[in-house]
Amino acid sequence: MNALIDAAITHARTVLATLFLVLLCGGYAYVQIAKEAEPDINIPIIYVSMSHEGISPEDAERLLIRPMEQELRTIEGVKEMRASGYEGGANVTLEFEAGFNADVALDDVREKVDLAKPELPAESDEPEVHEVNFSLFPVVVVTLSGSVPERALLKLARELRDRIEGLSEILEVKIAGDREELVEILIDPVKVESYGLSVVDTVNAVRSSNLLVAAGAQDTGRGRFTLKVPGLFEDILDITGMPVKADGDAVVTLGDIGSVRRSFKDPTSYARVSGKGAVALEVSKRTGENIIDTVAKVRALVDAEQASWPEALRQSVQVGFNNDRSNNIRDMLTDLQNNVIAAVLLVMIVVVWALGVRSATLVGVAIPGSFLTGILVLGAAGLTINMVVLFALILAVGMLVDGAIVVTEYADRKMSEGESPSVSYGLAAKRMAWPIIASTATTLAAFLPLMFWPGVVGEFMKFLPLTLMATLAASLLMALIFVPTLGATVTRRSVATANPDTALHLTAADPGRIEDIKGFTGGYLKFLSAALRHPGKILLAALVLLVGVQATYATFGRGVEFFPDVEPERVILQVKARGNLSVGEKNGLMREVEERVLSLNGEHGELAAIYARTGQNQNSQEAEDIIGTITLELANWQVRRKADEILVDIDERTNDIAGIFVDGRKEEGGPP
Repeated sequence: MNALIDAAITHARTVLATLFLVLLCGGYAYVQIAKEAEPDINIPIIYVSMSHEGISPEDAERLLIRPMEQELRTIEGVKEMRASGYEGGANVTLEFEAGFNADVALDDVREKVDLAKPELPAESDEPEVHEVNFSLFPVVVVTLSGSVPERALLKLARELRDRIEGLSEILEVKIAGDREELVEILIDPVKVESYGLSVVDTVNAVRSSNLLVAAGAQDTGRGRFTLKVPGLFEDILDITGMPVKADGDAVVTLGDIGSVRRSFKDPTSYARVSGKGAVALEVSKRTGENIIDTVAKVRALVDAEQASWPEALRQSVQVGFNNDRSNNIRDMLTDLQNNVIAAVLLVMIVVVWALGVRSATLVGVAIPGSFLTGILVLGAAGLTINMVVLFALILAVGMLVDGAIVVTEYADRKMSEGESPSVSYGLAAKRMAWPIIASTATTLAAFLPLMFWPGVVGEFMKFLPLTLMATLAASLLMALIFVPTLGATVTRRSVATANPDTALHLTAADPGRIEDIKGFTGGYLKFLSAALRHPGKILLAALVLLVGVQATYATFGRGVEFFPDVEPERVILQVKARGNLSVGEKNGLMREVEERVLSLNGEHGELAAIYARTGQNQNSQEAEDIIGTITLELANWQVRRKADEILVDIDERTNDIAGIFVDGRKEEGGPP
């Protein structure tokens, strides 16, 4: 270590150039590193969804779940397997041990699903295998709402989807509220009978149409080309003009015996934004992409597309952005920057008071230097900046400067004794090297066990020790290599001349003449000397204090929480009702609840957005009695009541609606 310190001070230009390069690369890494709301971890859950139109929950258990469970139960590493049947399908959920290999598990599940397919009913849809992954969750939801026909909204949504998916950062865009288009043919029985037809003849004629018939190939001797009979429907007129029966020159078309119109499948759910019908585009980014830049590009693209719409369309269609997860990470980054700036200023104020301006400047370099070096290491390791990493960086602020302060203070002492700056900083780094290394090692040892935290929580929290290790290791290099080299280079010889008062102060301290030392240091030394003369009493007082603190907390404390109950940015209202309700009945109940919530917002203006959804997704894991959910994005906490008070108000406004129960839930932080 001594040789390394001597080499660093001797080759000061090289070391300072390295420091400049590290700071430059660290700053670039801070700008370019991917920023996410939550750590990208593998959730040990894979589920298989099976759909069969019209099947009852009892039949789904017998015909879908049991054959699938027979194959899936043989997969190794499964901690628990759960299954649920519902009207129209079933789900089988597999929970693996934490730390599992997601790719291998997916391959095993897909293999077993393929083996189970022959045992499923022929009318069942293809089983789908899904994994739970944070990176696949939407980073922003773009909503289109307004008083326009549903077809117009869907057309705009599909055009936006295609444009957004063209961005390199986007993985996929799902349209919530999209309904499959179909063509309805309404047959008039009187006309069918008048033409001597039957309904069966008409149905068979339709089934045998809309086909692409390959007619082989023709070889003319001079060339070869393929033949086909164009029978696909291109528009409504092709269907209307489709022949059903021909008798000589007379042809009966489908338009002669009925009407044809474009329509949609019956809705299974409804979506509204602030009480208006809406279509939502759920945008998911690729793994490792910067969430802030990605959302910014999506917003810019949507704004550009909206500007190209006709004026009437812009006036009637409202575009909104909900569940924007980039806001959280942007706020946390701002908090981190503010903490770093505040830490540098406070440290410099304290060190200026204790050691002087020059020492404060040197110590101040250690904080951004350690941060940027740590972020550079995280970026090189392929990690991202997320809420846990940001918390670790804020936590590390107070632990970065200890080594730099000790080295700088000892170098000041040596310069006060008349040593040159290079000699003083070299002696300080050598003298304090092992104490600083030991201090940093003990701090790292305290966080090292977190690396072996089991389960999903451990996978979530392991970013904390990784970040602290990288940052504190960087602070060690700052304290022993870069700060001494910088101090030896920038300190002028005139500053390092001996100070008679300081020399007298140090002369009194070395032999232990405490009475000659004045000020705060003298008072502290006198108190310490008195304490050392009564070690038993001091230890007893410390023991009493330890027991007293624990007893006081046990008596007056509020218990222990894994993660604190913080004020959320959004709340979710789950509307529950019993009974075999139709989608229309569910939608009517949801509208009643929604109207009460809208009236609350009209009075207080505490909600930034209100997104209501009636019904459940096809592969939903929600309870069967949930008929819909309302997501409320709250306004800034400074201009509204607390979320608990808002939920109480909503409960009072909705408790008179017969047949439903509104369950309000706040957004929770921490691992899944």
